[in-house]
Amino acid sequence: MFRWGVLSTAKIGREQLLPAIVESENGILSAIASRDLAKAKALGERFGARHAFGSYEELLASKEVDGVYIPLPTSQHVEWAAKAIEAGKHVLVEKPLALDAKDIPPLIKLRDEKKVLVCEAFMVVYHPQWIKVRDLIAGGAIGRLRHVQGAFSYYNVDPKNMRNQLDLGGGALPDIGVYPTVSTRFSTGKEPLRVQATIERDKTFGTDIYSSIRADFGDFELSFYLSTQMAARQSMVFHGEKGFIEVFAPFNAGLYDHHRIELHNQNHTEAQVFRFPGTQQYRLECEAFVRAAQGSKDRVFTLEESVLNQKVIDAIFRAGEKDGWEPV
Repeated sequence: MFRWGVLSTAKIGREQLLPAIVESENGILSAIASRDLAKAKALGERFGARHAFGSYEELLASKEVDGVYIPLPTSQHVEWAAKAIEAGKHVLVEKPLALDAKDIPPLIKLRDEKKVLVCEAFMVVYHPQWIKVRDLIAGGAIGRLRHVQGAFSYYNVDPKNMRNQLDLGGGALPDIGVYPTVSTRFSTGKEPLRVQATIERDKTFGTDIYSSIRADFGDFELSFYLSTQMAARQSMVFHGEKGFIEVFAPFNAGLYDHHRIELHNQNHTEAQVFRFPGTQQYRLECEAFVRAAQGSKDRVFTLEESVLNQKVIDAIFRAGEKDGWEPV
């Protein structure tokens, strides 16, 4: 069994990854670290971790840990991913891995030197609904893809939340803008050439709170909007000449809607519904990561893919400062 260590007691870990690790078939929760040892012990008792540490360094030095999950604030991801790699641990780091694409290649070099697995935690690429979308498009179910349309929003104005703290890497684009981007790239196997964007920032927080984005993929376009101060919504639609595919809860299936996609024909007279009840995308992510770390050929989200995705986000930020197109 793969022995997981977790750096911090962050909410995403408590609510999603720790339960996924405990329920997984090939991993156990071995250790939790927090700068507050009491918090590490309490969370460890809740999830059955055998060890608790009062510092991240202690966990990384432990021989009871094979790999780590890092759900620290975004601004600390690259730093602690590097330290974990240096310690010889496999690393699953929460998205976004970085705030600039140029910060990722040094991790690739370090990964290759230490011969460990390092992945950004995009759980959506392990969900069967997205694998189905990819297969339908590749199989010609909607003919030539012409347009992808997306939306992701929620309402959060808590000044203590890291998503509203610029120095911690907060903002809509780093937090949720990565999802329409990565899911479109995953489903089509294509990369955007250029982007346009309108970005609005919170006058108090300084973080981006609304974006409207247009991305040119050459053969098709992607348009989507994001917000951290709008009513909660998720949607992705892939519209082709022969039909379209709608993903109803593309990123948090089970919370925003059921695990389902619909394939509509050209005349809108027939629709096929594909359901994936009971799917636990975080568990699938953890299990695939462990298998890959142990030498299998499982597809995982590589650091090379992280560079490509982050380049899109970087270009969107640049585009928001100007009129017209910005190359990716």
